[in-house]
Amino acid sequence: MAGHSKWKQIKRKKAVTDSRRASAWTKIIREITVAARAGGGDPGGNPRLRLAMDGARAVNMPKENIERAIKKGTGELEGAEYQELTYEGNGPGGAAILIEATTDNPNRTVAEVRHAFSRNNGNLGASGSVAWMFDRKGLIYIDATKFDEDKALEAALDSGAEDFVREGDQYVVSTSPFTVHALIDALKERGFASESAELAQVPRNTVKVEGADAERLLRLMEVLEELDDVSKVFSNFDIDASQLAAAEA
Repeated sequence: MAGHSKWKQIKRKKAVTDSRRASAWTKIIREITVAARAGGGDPGGNPRLRLAMDGARAVNMPKENIERAIKKGTGELEGAEYQELTYEGNGPGGAAILIEATTDNPNRTVAEVRHAFSRNNGNLGASGSVAWMFDRKGLIYIDATKFDEDKALEAALDSGAEDFVREGDQYVVSTSPFTVHALIDALKERGFASESAELAQVPRNTVKVEGADAERLLRLMEVLEELDDVSKVFSNFDIDASQLAAAEA
């Protein structure tokens, strides 16, 4: 899962400015609205909504913002009609890129995504061109500076995790999308509280990307992430730690 988890490390370290925080709030509000529309406004019976609400609290979103987004999703308040779309393409170095978007204007969104690819040495592909390279997983992130790795690994496997890796200062625990909360609760019972969790597209294999291609790829990823309608960007790249460190700066 190198591509996604390493990219998440970069995003986490960059998401400290007010502009990036505001963008994160916008994307989370859309996710809450769509999740509530799809599965109802009760997080107890809607795992996707519960994850979105957890994400909102993690970035200190006020309770009233969360409640308003839920009500827009359930129809109690008027709001935009969002559609969920997926775009696929390739970036520099041959890396596959999978994009999840939430939009009220698909024509605008596809134009912006296509422009981002063309201006940053990438190619927007047809539906199905790279999606087969990814699997939908639930990912749970644990602060690696607080827990012994062997003990965390044992707890994760005993709790039913499918995989466990260390990426920088985090442990990344993967599971089925349908068992995320059960695993979070099981880990918490064993004393391993998670920092965050998400549903993600995890690459089955990775592609080594180096030098100028790596720089261009990370730039493309960042440009795509900054688009208002883009919710998440996934890739199967594997880039050396030194270049990742430079990108985090």
